[in-house]
Amino acid sequence: MTILLADPRVRAVPVVESGEPLVRLGADLSPAGARVRRGLAERLLRADAALPAGLRLRVVEGHRSAADQQAIIERYAAQVRALHPGLGAADLERLTSRFVAPLDVAPHVAGAAVDLTLVDVAADPAGVALDLGTPIDATPEQSGGRCFTAAADLPAAARARRDLLARVLGGEGLVNYPTEWWHWSHGDRYWALVTGAAHALHGPLAEAVAA
Repeated sequence: MTILLADPRVRAVPVVESGEPLVRLGADLSPAGARVRRGLAERLLRADAALPAGLRLRVVEGHRSAADQQAIIERYAAQVRALHPGLGAADLERLTSRFVAPLDVAPHVAGAAVDLTLVDVAADPAGVALDLGTPIDATPEQSGGRCFTAAADLPAAARARRDLLARVLGGEGLVNYPTEWWHWSHGDRYWALVTGAAHALHGPLAEAVAA
C-alpha cells in the first residue's frame, strides 16, 4: 500500500536536525538554481555521474518556502474539493497529499527534496528534456494516474527512463514519493519512515535560515 505524506506515521517520525546548510546546485544540474541541503547535493552529483553517457539529471526545484508550499496546497485542495463535494477534512488532506505534502512534513520545505527529470545532452549540450510519461507536476487528475511512478500504461521508453532514475537515485539513498515520479528526497520524515531510519535529519527551514 502506498504511504502518503498525510499518513500519521510520517508526522510521528522525530526530527534530529542536522544543521546542514542549503547550497545552490550548479547551472549544469539545475539551470533554475535550485537549493538543497548539502548532503543531498552531493548525492545528486554522484547519481548524475552514474548515468549513461549523454544523459544528465535536470533538477527543476529544490527548497521551497513555507508560503509557496501553502499556496500550492490551497490551489490543489480547491481542485480536489470541487471534484469531491462534501469531502471531510481528513479525506481532503489525504487526497491532496497525493500531489502536495502537508506543510509540517513537506520535504521541499526542509530542503530535503528535489523535483527532477532526465535530459539528453548528446543532442544538445543545453539538454533536451526526455519523455518520462507525464510532465513534471502533472496531477493525478490531469495525467489519469500516469504521474504515479509505477503506472502501468506508459510507453516502454518512459518506463525505462523512470527505472533508470530509480537505479541511480536509489543507489545514493534517495527515496521516491510514489505518486510523483519526479519527486525524490533524502533526510526528511518520509525518507526516514520508508527506510526505517530512527529519525529524520532535516526539518522545515525557517525563512531566515533558508534565505
